[in-house]
Formats: sequence, structure tokens, C-alpha cells
Amino acid sequence: MESKTTKQHHNESSNDILCGVITLSDTKTKEDDLSGQYLEEEIKKRYSFNSRIVIPDEKSELAATIEDMIDAHVDVILTTGGTGLDMRDITIETVEGLFDKKIDGFGEIFRHQSYLEIGSGALLSRATAGVYKKSCIFSMPGSPNAVKTASKIIIDELPHIVHHAQK
Repeated sequence: MESKTTKQHHNESSNDILCGVITLSDTKTKEDDLSGQYLEEEIKKRYSFNSRIVIPDEKSELAATIEDMIDAHVDVILTTGGTGLDMRDITIETVEGLFDKKIDGFGEIFRHQSYLEIGSGALLSRATAGVYKKSCIFSMPGSPNAVKTASKIIIDELPHIVHHAQK
């Protein structure tokens, strides 16, 4: 049930949002990056799209790519991949180190929804979101199913989130 305040915030929000996608993978290319392709397609249905890039699981490269997108006035950065427990998986630690504000609810809801879909394996689902320099960053696992789950949670709420992040 939507509250009056939430409805008012939605009415004050704009769909004029610029988004970008970063896929972290040591093995994928842009051509076989199904998760990044899915995010690009979903974004283009509703919002403006800046770019989609595939980079290796490297902390410095992720941080630099985020800075480049912010310099290009990207409002929402969606990252996929690099969220596992391998030593090479650096997405969560990197982006959380940048956040000015963390959006705790995204990871919580994502894991809950994942649990409903896949059971206790959801314990391994690391996802996070936050605001950095007034841009929203959402980081999710790299599997296509995880990306679809995350998209259902955030895609319609982006105008409302961006509205608050940019105040």
C-alpha cells in the first residue's frame, strides 16, 4: 500500500534519468554479457542510457569507471558481477567504500526475494546500493536470474530514489 507521502514524492520525481551499466568479469565480453544486455534493454524502455562497459574484477578499474560515469552526469549506475566470495570478487567492498549514503533496503529485499526464488542459496547473494556524489549505484550478482530479480525491485522506483539522492 502506497503512502500519501510516497505518492507525492513519485509525482515530484522525473523519469529523465541517465543510466549506465558496468559488468565485472574476468571472462565475459560485451557480446556474451547476458546480464548487462538485459539491464541495458530494461533501462532503454523507461530511461536514458549512457553506456555499458565490461571490465575485469579490478578495484581501481571499477572506481575509475564509476568516476567516468559520474563525470558524464550518469544518475544511476548498475553493476553486475564481482559480488561473490572469491578473492577476485571486489564489487561490494569497492562500491561500499565510495558510498556517501548506503541504501540498505536494496540488499535486504534482494536477498529476501532471492530466498523465495532459490532457497537458502540466497545466503551467498551479495548485493548493495548507495549514493555517491549524488549518483545512485546498485550492485547485483552477475547471473541473469539475479539481474532480473534486482531489476523488478528497483527499475520502477528509480525516479523516486534519484529524486531523493539529488537533493
